[in-house]
Amino acid sequence: MPLRLLGSDDAAVYTLHRPHGRSPFVLVADHAGQAIPAALGDLGLPAGEIDRHIGWDIGIAGVTRQLAAALDAWAIEQHYSRLVIDCNRPYASPTLIPAVSDGTAIGANQHLDALQRQARIQAIHAPYHQCISSELDRRQQAGQPCVLVLLHSFTPVMGGLARPWHCGVLYNRDTRLARRLLGALQAEGDLVVGDNQPYAVSDDSDYAANVHAEARGLAYVEIEIRQDLIADAAGQAAWAQRLARLLPPLLHGLT
Repeated sequence: MPLRLLGSDDAAVYTLHRPHGRSPFVLVADHAGQAIPAALGDLGLPAGEIDRHIGWDIGIAGVTRQLAAALDAWAIEQHYSRLVIDCNRPYASPTLIPAVSDGTAIGANQHLDALQRQARIQAIHAPYHQCISSELDRRQQAGQPCVLVLLHSFTPVMGGLARPWHCGVLYNRDTRLARRLLGALQAEGDLVVGDNQPYAVSDDSDYAANVHAEARGLAYVEIEIRQDLIADAAGQAAWAQRLARLLPPLLHGLT
């Protein structure tokens, strides 16, 4: 049997916002937190590394909460660091539990055996995604429209290379909502918008878009916002307001 990872003093795996939200939108923030289970200590990280972009999606928790309030949307915020386990990776992905991230070795992730990996999956990844699946099942059974918005942030510099985009619109096969949002963001006139940049969704690299949206035939979009733009409360509020203004008009014919 897998080891028990989380104790009574550890953080909850996730928080729900607007659990009875009436909006068609379902907001998902896989990398909103940087918690580490007490059993894993500091993951063997050098001081301060957990606060860098490798530890979490800086600023996205605030955007998610404010966007949920503005849209009256069901939203979920996952609290554990993606260095513990990346909740936007399939189980088979080599970066599900990364040994190295942006040049930083994660000591506690070296040479994990199958039971140690399974303990992290069962404690964090599985219950988090089961909560999302349960909400999507409930909406389907109730005949309630549902559109997924997957929220992330990205570092302005990666591997020594500057990233010019203010935000990115990501998608895999289903481009219905992504193409509409891409056009709406470009029409704002003050943004450099990435088209499947700085990342692209694929079957191997992403979990939520493929399992929760594409497998169910639900319209969705994955949004990446550059972290320096949402590092403070003002930036988070501005981006939540922008997305709350742009997203609802794009739903015509999608739900």
